[in-house]
Amino acid sequence: MPVPKGSTIDPERTRAGIVEAATPLLYERGLDGIGVAELCTRLGISKETLYRYFGSKEGLIEAVLTARSERVTSWIAEAAAAAGDDPRAQLTAVFDVLQRWYEEPDFRGCALQNAAAQHHVEAVRTITARHLDRRLDLLTGIAGRAGADHPETLGRQLLLLVEGATLVAAHHDRAGAGGHAKLAALALLPAARPGGRARR
Repeated sequence: MPVPKGSTIDPERTRAGIVEAATPLLYERGLDGIGVAELCTRLGISKETLYRYFGSKEGLIEAVLTARSERVTSWIAEAAAAAGDDPRAQLTAVFDVLQRWYEEPDFRGCALQNAAAQHHVEAVRTITARHLDRRLDLLTGIAGRAGADHPETLGRQLLLLVEGATLVAAHHDRAGAGGHAKLAALALLPAARPGGRARR
C-alpha cells in the first residue's frame, strides 16, 4: 500500500492492508495464476515491501488464507448464532448463508478448498485442515444440541454436505447446491419431541 508522504508507517496496518488488497486478487486469479512482479504491481507495493512483511509470496498466501478462514468462520458462526437456540434453525441458517454466497457474482468456490487443490505445500494444507476443524466444531455443536447419539459422527456427515455443496456450487450448479444439501442435512438431525428434545 503506498504511504502518503509525511505519514507515519504502522507496520500492522500496512500488513493488514496488503492482505486485504491481495485477497480478492488471489481468489480471482488463483494462487499460482499471478507472479510476484505482477502481484506487487497490482498491489502498489515493491518486492522489497512484500519480502519485508511476508518473507515471500508464500508468506503472503498463508496470511491471506488465514485471514480468509477467520472471516468466513466468523461469518457462518454468526449466522448460526443469530438463528436462536433451535439446532434445526441453526443448521438451516448455515446452508442459507452459504447459498447466498454461492449466488454472488464473484463466487469461485472456497478459497481454502481451491488452495489445497492448487498448492500442494504443507503450510497451506495445515491452514486448510485448521479451517475444516473449526467448521467441524460448529457442526458438531449443532449435532450435539440436536440430541444426536454420536454428535462427532453426525458433525462429520454435515461437514461433508457443507463442503460438497460448496464444491458443486463452484463447478456444476450453484443455484440449488445449498438448498439440496440443506434438505439432506436436516434429514440427518434427530427428530424433535414435542418438548423440544430429540427423539432417540
